[in-house]
Amino acid sequence: MSRIVLFGATGYTGRLTAEALVARGAKPLLAGRDGQRLEALARELGDLETQTADISRPETVAALIGKGDVMLTTVGPFMRWGAPAAEAAIEAGAVYIDSTGESPFIREIFESYGPRAKQTGAALLTALGYDWVPGNLAGATALERAGGSASRVEIGYFFSGVGRDGSSGGTRASLVGALLAPSFAWENGRLVTVRGGRKARAFPFPGRNRMAVSVGSSEHFGLPRLYPGLRDVETYLGWFGPMSRPMQAMSAITAGAQKLPGVTKGLNGLANRFIKGSTGGPDAETRAKGGSQIVAIAYDDSGKTLAEVRIDGVEGYTFTGAMLAWAATTALGEGVSAAGALGPVEAFGLDRLTSGVAEAGLTISG
Repeated sequence: MSRIVLFGATGYTGRLTAEALVARGAKPLLAGRDGQRLEALARELGDLETQTADISRPETVAALIGKGDVMLTTVGPFMRWGAPAAEAAIEAGAVYIDSTGESPFIREIFESYGPRAKQTGAALLTALGYDWVPGNLAGATALERAGGSASRVEIGYFFSGVGRDGSSGGTRASLVGALLAPSFAWENGRLVTVRGGRKARAFPFPGRNRMAVSVGSSEHFGLPRLYPGLRDVETYLGWFGPMSRPMQAMSAITAGAQKLPGVTKGLNGLANRFIKGSTGGPDAETRAKGGSQIVAIAYDDSGKTLAEVRIDGVEGYTFTGAMLAWAATTALGEGVSAAGALGPVEAFGLDRLTSGVAEAGLTISG
């Protein structure tokens, strides 16, 4: 019988996802390195099954799943630790879902792992949390409203309430990785390699403009495949507020410094020393005070605005746990559209994804 395997269940995002899965009536297999912590969580959530697995022994990760299963992994940073789960899913011909927000790993899933997944019948759904499902939905909705006339879409992610002090260790590790690693964008009808944070722009909000910096995301892969007329896709992260311009400048300085011998290795070593993986995040009370706003604007060739879509609701961590749970249970029960690496709209369709995002706490408001 097919099942959902939650790899990384005892981490911060893993626990939120486990709770959301149980709330949906699912009984996932909980997997991770620490058997005692797994057993404690399993008892707390209702005597769930557990199985130990460690990325340092890929065969133990492969042993978690078979064909027809859903491999749901929250083990990050994914550029360091994500490969074994993806490889296991491809080998088994399973559905793979992850919580990454890391640009390089997203690109690797689409460009390297995706073609292999098609051959085995596996479906790879990367970045299925707050990074980057809401923007895919907002962007696709704006493009649908534009009626096929749009050639450019710009997407911005913003939050309220939960600031940088409320971010998890995994989030901080991902942000550092985004600054240190090359990024990408969809420009002039093709994917191009760029530095992370190379652009900054203001998005209009009632009473003020809010700044954001550019970042590589799954929107750059999923949206052009659905809307072939798109010439440009740009996604922006508004977590830094007034620090967006300094972040843009720091990105340029870092990119220049990395051309010097040994600098990239040194920066990565510094990041690995001070920015760890999952080290906990905001508690339920803190999360309840937060919120999210995502905006997508579609333009024609002349720069005229054709459609603008806004999505509002819960903060990112709560959404991520609920969204991963929805995606896993939906993929297990109803399936996804095809094999290979898929964007969320490709995988579930616009209507079904809209409903799933709403169940996870974010709704289209404009």
